[in-house]
Amino acid sequence: MPHPLLARAIEICKSNNVRFTPVRQQVFTLMAEHQGAISAYELLEQLQKTDSKAKPPTIYRALEFLLENHFIHRIESLNAYLMCCHLGCEHPMQLLICDKCKCVIELSDPIIDDAFSTKASQFGFNITNKVLEAHGVCESCVS
Repeated sequence: MPHPLLARAIEICKSNNVRFTPVRQQVFTLMAEHQGAISAYELLEQLQKTDSKAKPPTIYRALEFLLENHFIHRIESLNAYLMCCHLGCEHPMQLLICDKCKCVIELSDPIIDDAFSTKASQFGFNITNKVLEAHGVCESCVS
């Protein structure tokens, strides 16, 4: 049975007139089924269980497509990827990353985003790529 988010992703791709190939759909489903962040090589290992011919370029092309279509986020500091809570739309994003359990909490707070952009412009800084990541310890790991 396909993942419930897959139908929504297919719908988004159709409306945006982009090709959602079977490999892209497989990688999307692997991402959707995974809890939290996952590396490209962990995804590749999972993909190779059903497609033994899959190589690193296969996974990286699929991840690039998923990023471009706002289905996933790249977590720069972990060199990993995370399923997006706001499937298919561009939005402000901030990440809280637990250094103990690697849990990642996605925030989408426009107030934080606006404050950051305003402060940057006060210094004449033109932001071309905005990734806000905070590392710490989650509530579950504090105890």
